[in-house]
Amino acid sequence: MLATFMTDTTKPLEEDPRPDGLRRAESLVLVNTGNGKGKSSAAFGVMLRAVARQWNVAVLQFVKSGQWKVGEETIGLQLGVDWHTLGTGFTWDSENLDHDIALARESWAQAATVIAAGKHDLVILDELTYLCTWGWIETADVVAAIVNRPKHVSLVITGRDAPQEIIDVADTVTEMREIKHAYAAGITAKRGIDY
Repeated sequence: MLATFMTDTTKPLEEDPRPDGLRRAESLVLVNTGNGKGKSSAAFGVMLRAVARQWNVAVLQFVKSGQWKVGEETIGLQLGVDWHTLGTGFTWDSENLDHDIALARESWAQAATVIAAGKHDLVILDELTYLCTWGWIETADVVAAIVNRPKHVSLVITGRDAPQEIIDVADTVTEMREIKHAYAAGITAKRGIDY
């Protein structure tokens, strides 16, 4: 809502743009989508804020492989985050997509259980949108888990092409738009920046 009021960013605001009747919510659902870089990175920023507030946090990653050594997992584990790397890696590297689909369904079942248990104040569902858009899991099941979650459980969902049904039940949706990317210039992923 605030961004809607900030259409002219070339000069400072002179009036308070916040809507009347602001209220607190027990939890929120955030979606980071779009073709630009930063969806997961933004989610991990929220993870750090939550940990700093003494929240119990869980991260479930649906594409990244447990064999990848990523910085966010290293620091998350050091901070006591309940971390689950459930994927097998990039689909183009797969030798058996049927196995990957079965694993995705098992992974979603695990995530739904984590959400419903209510033991975590924040659950990050990293790369979840891909499973929905590829048809590997039912988007309706994801929406049901979001809508029926315990009232105190906030969620962050990341991935390109977020289904409209998930966008509709989210509180905040941010679309990351690629303007320029190092990959396009032939630069490989950089440790500390990309992973």
